[in-house]
Amino acid sequence: MSAGPRCPVCAEPWVSPRLLPCLHSLCAPCLRRLGPLGEPGRAATRSVLCPVCDAEVELPPGGVGHLTPDYLALSRGGEAAAAGCDLCADGAAAGRCLTCRVDLCLFCCQAHRRQKKTASHAVMELENIKDCNQSGKPHFCPSHPTEELRLFCEQCDQPVCQDCIVDRHRQHPYDFTGRAIHRHGDALRELLKNTQQHMGTLEDVLGQIDDMDSAVHSRAEAVATEISLFASGYVKAIEEHRDRLMKQLEDLKVQKENLLHLQKAQLEQLLLDMRTGVEFTERLLTSGSDLEILITKGVVARRLAKLNSVAYNTHPSVDDGIQFSPQERAGQCCGYEVFGAVLNKVVDPARCTLRGEDLHSARQNQLTGFTLLCNDTMGEPMRRGGEAVWVTITHTDKRDCAVKPTVCDNGDGTYHISYSPEEPGLYAVCVYVKGQHVQSSPFTLMVKNKFREHQGVFHCCTFCSSGGQKAARCACGGTMPGGYQGCGHGHKGHPGYPHWSCCGQVKERSECLVVSPSDTSQRSLLRTVAL
Repeated sequence: MSAGPRCPVCAEPWVSPRLLPCLHSLCAPCLRRLGPLGEPGRAATRSVLCPVCDAEVELPPGGVGHLTPDYLALSRGGEAAAAGCDLCADGAAAGRCLTCRVDLCLFCCQAHRRQKKTASHAVMELENIKDCNQSGKPHFCPSHPTEELRLFCEQCDQPVCQDCIVDRHRQHPYDFTGRAIHRHGDALRELLKNTQQHMGTLEDVLGQIDDMDSAVHSRAEAVATEISLFASGYVKAIEEHRDRLMKQLEDLKVQKENLLHLQKAQLEQLLLDMRTGVEFTERLLTSGSDLEILITKGVVARRLAKLNSVAYNTHPSVDDGIQFSPQERAGQCCGYEVFGAVLNKVVDPARCTLRGEDLHSARQNQLTGFTLLCNDTMGEPMRRGGEAVWVTITHTDKRDCAVKPTVCDNGDGTYHISYSPEEPGLYAVCVYVKGQHVQSSPFTLMVKNKFREHQGVFHCCTFCSSGGQKAARCACGGTMPGGYQGCGHGHKGHPGYPHWSCCGQVKERSECLVVSPSDTSQRSLLRTVAL
């Protein structure tokens, strides 16, 4: 974003200002003097470090000359330099003839109105014209310098002239810039609105971080007081033990403060980037001409879309969970058994584990579950509840198919997650604690079809189970001489083991292989014929 009438690098008036993807503008010569950040031997892409926001930005394949021109910077530079009269070149411009498209001083304005040939021309004061130095002047095609950019190619997403339409952009859909601005301007305003909403959320989060930073500091001081009072009852051994505890507390406080400061710095940078994008977009939409908006909207839209896609935590990354336990055994110190320890019962998502026999498999419409064990930063069990646990179970092939799990806080640092999937297939399970994945998360879950109960009997043979009925059949396909359609011991087709009459399975505790009871007779008949 150009901050004024001068380049932020050379502090000189603008010379062919170019807009970087981070929405900061630099003179083209200054950009060419920036050293590349790309790895040696990689000439396909060239990156530079923006001197304004320290962001790494990639230059287009054509180099600096193919970056989007910043016409707003030129407009502000022209305003600061006070444009001169285009006719006499002596006085400062005070008005503009909209017919001739020239800037006029006060004397020339009066003469322009008096002359017979120009008396009917519309002459307006510069202060009443939006972006007086640039908006009223035409922009010419870089490929056809004598042709004005009046059209917008929808396929190539760029302004073009009439010669371009019959040349390189032949048969491309196009429209006049005056009509195209309505569609693209509305899209840009919607992106601007979304970005502004993120800015409000970021400001609230930064306020929470400041409050939590103070809370951590205050809590650490309170614990330090407790430690000092407790240690005063002992002589040399306790004083040494006190110093050791204070060191642990200081390390813990520094660790928490560093995490908070890191999160704060990241969110402040994100907020700064969003504010830069919002300010530039607002200035573009309010001060830029239709053509300038269309020329610049591509890089602006990409920047705002990228900023809107950045994920960030809406809560402080740590809490003030610092405690001192005077009853905790601390071992020996100078030959004396001492008590007292600093407890940092802060859950560490990376150390939380999942337990369960059916962790990776489940049945359709059958209640299944697993257990989450929360541990602290030292890997010790939390032994208390109240953590922010979030679980998602989503079908990998059907994104709109998700299972709503139930999370039960057992109050002892463990959480039972139960669910009942309605559709079979492969699912992705994500388990979060304080917005972060736990160990083994995400993992896959295979949901099988509903368990099919056996519809037959588990028998040694058909002859025995039916009481010698000749018409009784068995899914194993066995038969007996004498017209018996079912199986018998030692006869043809008998599997040699007890089995289910409905499907032939030899395991008593198994799932039936028959899809429906009506298929049993057909399956048995087919197997008998095959045998």
